[in-house]
Amino acid sequence: MKLQFLAACAALTTLAAGQAFAADAITAKLAAPVAEKTKFIAGGAMFNCEGDACVALAPTSQTFAAATCKTIADKVGVVASFSGRKALDEAKLASCNEKALAKAGATTLAKQ
Repeated sequence: MKLQFLAACAALTTLAAGQAFAADAITAKLAAPVAEKTKFIAGGAMFNCEGDACVALAPTSQTFAAATCKTIADKVGVVASFSGRKALDEAKLASCNEKALAKAGATTLAKQ
């Protein structure tokens, strides 16, 4: 009985800690501002983009990920920084922007 109680307490503590971590906003600063307010889901969270920032106020534990950064870059352009409790490192940020930079390069060539 005591073991079950301790296991239940441990599970609740883990759940609460995961929710507390996930509660920190995730911000993607963009290299260029968006033309109009934009909303989309990436990494299991709703991102609201306005000006040169996209913010997820209620991220999940999976929102701060390179894959989420790639989705943002694909939808709204090059991401200058991606951060929550910590920032995405330069190598992952460069990988995040590969597709967006290629798309921007193709658009520039098409205009010439």
